[in-house]
Amino acid sequence: MPTGTGADLEELLTHGELTPVGRIQGSSNGALLCFVGDPADEVLAIHKPEMTERRLWDYPDGTLVARERAAWLVSEAGGFDVVPPTVLREGPRGHGSVQLWVGSVGEDDTPPLVDVVTPGEVPDGWLVVLEGESPLGEPVVVAHCGEPALRTVAVLDAALNNSDRKGSHVLRDGAAVRGCDHGVSLGVEPKLRTVLWGWAGEPLPDADLARLERLATALGADLPDALEPLLTPAEVDALTHRVAMLLRRRRHPLPAPGWPAIPWPAL
Repeated sequence: MPTGTGADLEELLTHGELTPVGRIQGSSNGALLCFVGDPADEVLAIHKPEMTERRLWDYPDGTLVARERAAWLVSEAGGFDVVPPTVLREGPRGHGSVQLWVGSVGEDDTPPLVDVVTPGEVPDGWLVVLEGESPLGEPVVVAHCGEPALRTVAVLDAALNNSDRKGSHVLRDGAAVRGCDHGVSLGVEPKLRTVLWGWAGEPLPDADLARLERLATALGADLPDALEPLLTPAEVDALTHRVAMLLRRRRHPLPAPGWPAIPWPAL
């Protein structure tokens, strides 16, 4: 990400001039790529207008951009450093979220964190999540790398109840790993749906337990006030309960029965 503190970037994203560059190809919610700020101090950001949100059967209309902001607040409160700075503001198509863009624009030769490969091509240290067949009937697997930074994303997803962690939603950012697209997170009912099941049932690392402890402390202090305009009281209570359960069990969750474990498409 660009240099500067989270507060500096939050200020720039909130008040900097928003200049659309173009629509994000393939976005289901009319997302726009924008420059934010003046030419001497501008960054790239993704703007998701509330007015173009896709209607979903399991989330209230007009709440997805608020969940994007809430996910950043949760990530920051726990010290996960996963979600890029995200604000709510007026844009060229009305109210919506603005999130700092991570990575390059256009072709990207960065090695993926999640991939579909044949069973014999799984890189050392990678974890297989799903077995299947290619369109030609050849065996393939969905696998992800075992890096600690990606594991931290999986822990945050469990706290957020993220129901759409596709492989394309995790991005390398130097030595860090960022996660984007959290609009379908933070519901009350268990809906964890992810490609990062490689650690399912394993003990949580000490560093991630410390992040959860920090998040639990924030939830017992000022964080609920910051989340109040973004989530319902029941959703904040459910977040608090999930964090407490993760700390009590000290293990990565297992897929929940009665709910698809893998998003579609997986990547």
